[in-house]
Amino acid sequence: MREILIGTDSWSKDGWNGTLYPKGTPGDQLLREYAKHFKTVEADTTYYRAPKKDVVKAWADQLPDGFVMAAKVPRKIVVGRDAPAPDVEKLLNRDAFPNYLDYFLAGIAELGAKAGPLLFQFPKFSKKVFPEAGPFLDRLDAYLAGLPAIFRYAVEVRNPEWVAPPLLAVLKKHRTALALAELDAFPATEVTADFVYVRLIGDRKKMEAMTESFDQPVVDRAADVARWGAALTPVQANRIYVYAGDYYAGPAVP
Repeated sequence: MREILIGTDSWSKDGWNGTLYPKGTPGDQLLREYAKHFKTVEADTTYYRAPKKDVVKAWADQLPDGFVMAAKVPRKIVVGRDAPAPDVEKLLNRDAFPNYLDYFLAGIAELGAKAGPLLFQFPKFSKKVFPEAGPFLDRLDAYLAGLPAIFRYAVEVRNPEWVAPPLLAVLKKHRTALALAELDAFPATEVTADFVYVRLIGDRKKMEAMTESFDQPVVDRAADVARWGAALTPVQANRIYVYAGDYYAGPAVP
């Protein structure tokens, strides 16, 4: 039977303390409170640094059985540096940061059965970084081939023209999901694994131009959510993960 898990792209955001969480909830208890409302979350914090084992163990201890935490692969791996601008020589290059991937995966393993898919969130690459998709796909193919099978993986690309048969073939080869990320346009619902990974991101610049705070809905997304429902209804997948962010419609939670 297909399972649909819906959550947000973080458990700690400005404005949630006193709305979603009881006012005054300490930071180290936010995840426990979050898990009272949702059955899954996407850890955005792991994008900025690989967490230590004891940190992940503390997360796991706050989560009930059946909860699933997805996590972003650190940007040292997908960008090649601890900064937004990509380093083409170092991204998806194990030799650039020896043992860093192993360190990250060892930490995530502390989640045990609560570990969800690991997301490779790539930025939109300029022509100076990758003039075309081919060199990126060659590197992605080799990197995915070396990943341990105990985890599941998803890949998000922000060059829309790359969502084509060559990329889909690489992802299917490694049973990796294409992350279906709605930024400013509805994406093609391509399925490349036995699970589906959906990210309702929205357009950050447009949203920030419309509001200075995210304490109430800004955009009515009811029609878009219905479109997602229609698009995913016929999809053959064991599980569908859906993660919403504040820039999609306003606050990701009521």
